[in-house]
Amino acid sequence: MRQAALLVNRVISTGEPAGIGPEISLAAAVEFLHEKSDARITLLGSNQLLRLPGDLSPELSDRLQIQDVELTTASVPGVLNSQNAQYVIYLLNLAIDDCLQGRFDAIVTAPIQKSIINDAATPFTGHTEYLAQRCHIAHVVMMLCAQLPAGFLGLPSPRDLRVALVTTHLPLKEVPQALSTELILDTIQIVNRDLREKFGIEKPMIQMAGLNPHAGASGYLWREELDIISPAIESARKMGIQVSRHYPEDTMFDAESIAEGDAFIAMYHAQGLAPFKFVTVGNGVNVTGGLPIIRTSVDHGTALNIAGKGMAESGRMLEALRLAYQLAVNKRKQH
Repeated sequence: MRQAALLVNRVISTGEPAGIGPEISLAAAVEFLHEKSDARITLLGSNQLLRLPGDLSPELSDRLQIQDVELTTASVPGVLNSQNAQYVIYLLNLAIDDCLQGRFDAIVTAPIQKSIINDAATPFTGHTEYLAQRCHIAHVVMMLCAQLPAGFLGLPSPRDLRVALVTTHLPLKEVPQALSTELILDTIQIVNRDLREKFGIEKPMIQMAGLNPHAGASGYLWREELDIISPAIESARKMGIQVSRHYPEDTMFDAESIAEGDAFIAMYHAQGLAPFKFVTVGNGVNVTGGLPIIRTSVDHGTALNIAGKGMAESGRMLEALRLAYQLAVNKRKQH
């Protein structure tokens, strides 16, 4: 029986077996367990890819488990093989199901190679959409999180930067047609709820982006801001949610907004993630909002060029573990 104070994280450690997922997951798990004595981690993946350090203490060994899952075929670092695509999907399914059943408090996912999964005739656009499908949720939200240091843009103290997306993996030409007042309002509600329940922010402030240059220039540069985005903002305000007006995308991330806002909502992928990744230098953690479970992930790819060479840096996976831990603790406090 799990102790009440014990966090159990399920990590899909291998992700893409030819990438850096196995090595960064194992390294980050060991470091994280040194930090948190009330944590337990299970790594999902092949024993061929995951070997516990020989000098691991008995106490840490008890809290770090490897659940062996057999590869479909032998994996070579840096060499993709679509035969292992179903292995990757199986790891993900196993982690989701166990978390839904309450065996684990959170999922932390290592990078995968979408092209290989699609090459194996399994349609796959990304973790976010797949998690929604498996959890039977119509709409989930991709949100990236990182801490900005004191002094950045004059910030007097460190500040968390969170950027959520209304649409995710869509061609840019399809974004205007995909947007609706209902979708934007639902995104605002999901972000607001997760900020309160998972991030522990009592009264979040959400900053909104427009879609067009100069936020549509009062309708002279098209009308999505007037006809779609503004009605969603007004509806959210009537629900008691603190949400800004829609800002032009080239000025929404100013110093004042970062200092006052608890999250930004962008209309499409590059609008939100290009500035986020520029200022955080790729050190973000990906959180899937709106799920009945907690899921975090690193904000980088499989890095096939350095896989298996001992060059992979595990700091971003460690940050994903830290955030998953904190979200789980915050969620428990709500119950």
